[in-house]
Amino acid sequence: MAAAGGGGRSGAELIQLNVGGKRFSTSRQTLTWISDSFFSSLLSGRISTLKDETGAIFIDRDPTVFAPILNFLRTKELDPRGVNISLLLHEAQFYGITPLVRRLQLREELDRSACGNVLFNGYLPPPGGCHALRALVRAMGEGLADTGGGAGSQGVGSARGGSWEAGLLGPASDPGMVRIVCGHHNWIAVAYAQFLVCYRMKETSGWQQVFSSPRLDWLIERVALNAKVLGGSLGEQEKMVAVASCNEIILWALQADGNGSEIGVFHLGVPVEALFFVGSQLIATSHTGKIGVWNAVTKHWQIQDVVPINSYDAAGTFLLLGCNNGSIYYVDVQKFPLRMKDNDLLVTELYRDPSEDAVTALSVYLTPKTSDSGNWIEIAYGTSSGTVRVIVQHPETVGSGPQLFQTFTVHRSPVTRIMLSEKHLISVCADNNHVRTWTVTRFRGMISTQPGSTPLASFKILSLEDIDGHAGCSAGSDIGPFGERDDQQVFIQKVVPDASKVFVRLSSTGKRICEVCSVDGTAITSFTVHECEGSSRIGSRPRRYLFTGHANGSIQMWDLTTAMEMLGKPLEAGGLTEEELLQQLEQCDLALTRTPDMSPAVSFAHPGTPRASSTRYVGQAAGCRALRPGLGSCGQSDAGLGEVGVCD
Repeated sequence: MAAAGGGGRSGAELIQLNVGGKRFSTSRQTLTWISDSFFSSLLSGRISTLKDETGAIFIDRDPTVFAPILNFLRTKELDPRGVNISLLLHEAQFYGITPLVRRLQLREELDRSACGNVLFNGYLPPPGGCHALRALVRAMGEGLADTGGGAGSQGVGSARGGSWEAGLLGPASDPGMVRIVCGHHNWIAVAYAQFLVCYRMKETSGWQQVFSSPRLDWLIERVALNAKVLGGSLGEQEKMVAVASCNEIILWALQADGNGSEIGVFHLGVPVEALFFVGSQLIATSHTGKIGVWNAVTKHWQIQDVVPINSYDAAGTFLLLGCNNGSIYYVDVQKFPLRMKDNDLLVTELYRDPSEDAVTALSVYLTPKTSDSGNWIEIAYGTSSGTVRVIVQHPETVGSGPQLFQTFTVHRSPVTRIMLSEKHLISVCADNNHVRTWTVTRFRGMISTQPGSTPLASFKILSLEDIDGHAGCSAGSDIGPFGERDDQQVFIQKVVPDASKVFVRLSSTGKRICEVCSVDGTAITSFTVHECEGSSRIGSRPRRYLFTGHANGSIQMWDLTTAMEMLGKPLEAGGLTEEELLQQLEQCDLALTRTPDMSPAVSFAHPGTPRASSTRYVGQAAGCRALRPGLGSCGQSDAGLGEVGVCD
């Protein structure tokens, strides 16, 4: 028998391998029948070898995954049972076993398409196209200073006069990624590093881009959109959108034809940590204890000092603030200012926590009007000690203030989110997004749970997000819960920052509704859930959509209404199973056949880049991998590693 490394060149020569500490014996012929693979390079001496104490060639890879690869080299067959297909594909690409790579990729394509699954509802490409984004960055590069577009090169007023394309040249790690998506009625606002784009959906024409902001000289950190202003001096048809970074806010008015005009630039004096509309009034708050309000009628921007703010919610024209001193305050933003003597906002204390713990989460539920006297007001709030309380106010006893209704002490970490809906009370604490849910009962629409709400579920929405710094975009990846108060609400779970997949889970039970995977393989960088109004036809209902923003600048839409309707229904069999597909593939030599082009659609690909041949193999020593059809589009560069391809 020849030495382990091989001295002779006979095909019958035995080769001893040590893969990750496990011994394998095979022949040179078995290892080298695929040309230009890792093994042919290894045994021909094109790459160096390392041998153990017995003379066996050492390969520092996973031995459990190597076993099915070696069996494939021996028999040209693959038994997928008990094998992690994704891990096997990764290793097959490393070893350059091209026929196996192609089989595994075909198997993966059974459930993946550039057209998405049944829930995929739409695709909005990056403004100007993915390749245009990167070409612009490359072309302008150092010329930024010459054009006066560099951060800090101009004042805000002059920088806002630039074009949106210049916004791609911000200092973000990927200037083309979507940072925040938010929706209101049939509009969505999409924030990139230094510019904003608005889209509107019409029943007949679908989603259309209607507004692009000028380039800003700072990174967008917060976005607010108001797409339905009823009455007021702005007119019924005008919309508004605002962006903020640090302490500066820019507000635009958007006309029905999509044209926009700047209303103004406002300063809060401290970093803006929440930006939103209450009616047609723009609100900005900071935990330091400042609140700014822009009133659409008076066109006046006013800043008010209050105690440090930890949480907020809105009900009608009322803004409620949960504060560090244990109090809940309210402001009627429609009637401001009321204190004419000093022109201050009228900030009124509504309730004080019995333990005076900081109010860290707040949720207001207004029941439908049951009488001429008004609504029954219900407020659920969470505290820094983990306590959850429900307070209520009768329509007939408005003057006496809310009364404590229920208390829960099941969290041991500060409560970060809370939601009181028609059927559930949902709270989330800082212990890795630990969720507790209860079922609440109602009598004539008013909460009546006695002696206590029924515990329903306890689960976690684990999400390992990047830390939200000054240039962070965590505002675009809030887990929820999302949805109307009279319907089932959902959490969106993205486990790791660069994931191309998110999980949609019921907020009441934690049950997975569906999983959504990027159709072009790019990382999901932001998301939101929003209900769009249906058509004007009688009986049409709003539909719920998940909007995902991606690292390549695209927006992808997913139909959650259909996902909810499919929940619990058995799947109908159709097409080939994984085993049936592999059985069919055994009957042909993939090296002699043309594989269908699995790349993203032509619209995703660079028009000047020819598609890769489906029979081309790449196998350069240890780093070899099969060239996946369609590389050069915005898809993955390495399906095993899950890396995002760059657009050349």
